[in-house]
Amino acid sequence: MRKRAADYGPVSAERRNRKSDSGLSRRGLLRAGAALAGGTAVGAAALGSPAEAKGKVLKAPKLKAGDTVRVVAPAYPGDSRLVRGQEILEGMGLVVEYGEHVYDTAGYLAGTDENRLADLNAAFRDPKVRAIIGARGGYGSQRIVDGLDIAAVRKDPKVFFGFSDLTVIHSRLWRAARLVSFYGPLATWTDTRTGPESVASMKAALMSTDDIVITRDATEPSSAVRIAGSKGSVARGPLVGGNLTMIDMDTDTDSFPKLDGAIFLFEDTGEAPYSYDRMLTHLRRSGALEKIAGVAVGQFTGADVAPGAPTAAQVVTERLKDLGVPVLGGLRIGHGTGQLTVPIGANAVIDVEAGTLTVEAGVR
Repeated sequence: MRKRAADYGPVSAERRNRKSDSGLSRRGLLRAGAALAGGTAVGAAALGSPAEAKGKVLKAPKLKAGDTVRVVAPAYPGDSRLVRGQEILEGMGLVVEYGEHVYDTAGYLAGTDENRLADLNAAFRDPKVRAIIGARGGYGSQRIVDGLDIAAVRKDPKVFFGFSDLTVIHSRLWRAARLVSFYGPLATWTDTRTGPESVASMKAALMSTDDIVITRDATEPSSAVRIAGSKGSVARGPLVGGNLTMIDMDTDTDSFPKLDGAIFLFEDTGEAPYSYDRMLTHLRRSGALEKIAGVAVGQFTGADVAPGAPTAAQVVTERLKDLGVPVLGGLRIGHGTGQLTVPIGANAVIDVEAGTLTVEAGVR
């Protein structure tokens, strides 16, 4: 039987609060990943999954009391914050269980690539499991995503939930299976960052078929990004994206989400303003942003700037203003306080004048 979070000893506050347990930034981890001991990246060849799906969008059934949620760790290992995450999920009436390797360690990863992938695929293949939530972000999902069992995903669509490093899994699920997934908090829960409003948003997204409406928060640093398009302030399309670093690092791979006609969502943490410039410039040069319908900008956290220097919001505005599409910032989506949940792949509308992002339900 898989152990519950409470069966494991506590992790020190010092370790929990580090930017990363390895001392590297997210970008440093992405660059260093290929050198990590403990296994090589797992490829897609063994599963023969196609690079891109066509046709019908898949949605999982909405969750109900008594459904089983499995916590898996495709990146960093779980820690003592899973106890609170389990309490949150059980408070929704859900049954929580854990992948076999959630607490494994191999350097900064939750065990070997093979074992992390095995846990992820086992969850998608198990008919008892109705939802899968990531234990923690950090780094590691890129190393295993090409081995995702897309046939199992299509056969039995499930809720997949998480954010940050797990962006690459969202993108793969959307591009290869057209499965709508959920960009929201991980199971390593912290009440000071994700309080009651985050819990309510998560529950509504997973257990209701109502539209999701997120209103621009003027206190968010990204709220200064507000651009009316050349053809009006409203844009429509599937909401696609996630963490900007992960999207940028995923270009020219089979999991990069095609953004034509989409509302491109991005957020990031710990990146200086010039990094936003560099990543958006790269995406523009690659052609990825040529046919987007609009842009939804989430939270900028830790975007430190020297006095008098351009802010992240100013840099993002400069990089996007000539695209001619509506751009709405100030959305509490990402690494900041009060994180809200949105479906990735569901149809969405941004209204710059009204300051709203409206997304159709991601479950059926």
